[in-house]
Amino acid sequence: MVQYLSQFNLIWVGIIASLAAGLATGVGAFPIFFTTNISKKLLDALLGVAAGVMLAATSFSLIVPAIEKGGGGIRGSAIAVVGILCGGLFLDFVDKFFPDTNLLSNAMNGNDKKKAQMPVLSPKLKKVWIFVLAITIHNFPEGLAVGVGFGDGDIINGLSLAVGIGLQNIPEGLAVALPLLREGYSKRRAFLVALATGLVEPIGGIMGVGLVQVARPILPFALAFAAGAMLFVISHEIIPETQTQQGHSKLATHALLIGFVVMMFLDNTLG
Repeated sequence: MVQYLSQFNLIWVGIIASLAAGLATGVGAFPIFFTTNISKKLLDALLGVAAGVMLAATSFSLIVPAIEKGGGGIRGSAIAVVGILCGGLFLDFVDKFFPDTNLLSNAMNGNDKKKAQMPVLSPKLKKVWIFVLAITIHNFPEGLAVGVGFGDGDIINGLSLAVGIGLQNIPEGLAVALPLLREGYSKRRAFLVALATGLVEPIGGIMGVGLVQVARPILPFALAFAAGAMLFVISHEIIPETQTQQGHSKLATHALLIGFVVMMFLDNTLG
């Protein structure tokens, strides 16, 4: 696959890969057309795998290359440290505008069979839309990471990130669709909203590829910045959701380990 993709313009490959990763949110939301009775146990396991996959992709496809391309040693490590902290602080700044966005557990609670009329501006619906907006904004650095990965011409890194982010987006799409269903949205509208949250990733992908192509010297910092942003999402959004009182923390932890080692193996053997 790597040899096949290398014959194409990597800018377009990166954009298409980030688009595919973003469309995975739609894949995750698709089961709502068949059932809304999704167990919290299954979602926690999926989120655990997603967290492990993303941790491995962040480590081996972003942080390690950032250190190497920064010159290695103290210099490369220092660039990686600054980039990671800047990426994490950037997402922390964004997150301050969207407090209390962890709605997945709320989406699973209650088995109301009554379908009320869709509320217009109820406080609960406002909270759902804040969550949707927060997910959308958090998806941007994911697309950026894929774009940066391809922007250096490293197809393996780009593919690893696209696969990892795509897997993480699957349970995320379901997490967006379920609260909307509970608030009276039709299955079609809930699916389309979940799909739309992932479509900001190609925008981030375009920026990531273009940024690296125009200013290649900033590549080490860009890789580390994307890594910091991803680490913030994993630590602040994904892992805590599996550790709630209603969660299945040990199952999710085991799933995280499985996701990490599988992605580590794939990342280091694709080439």
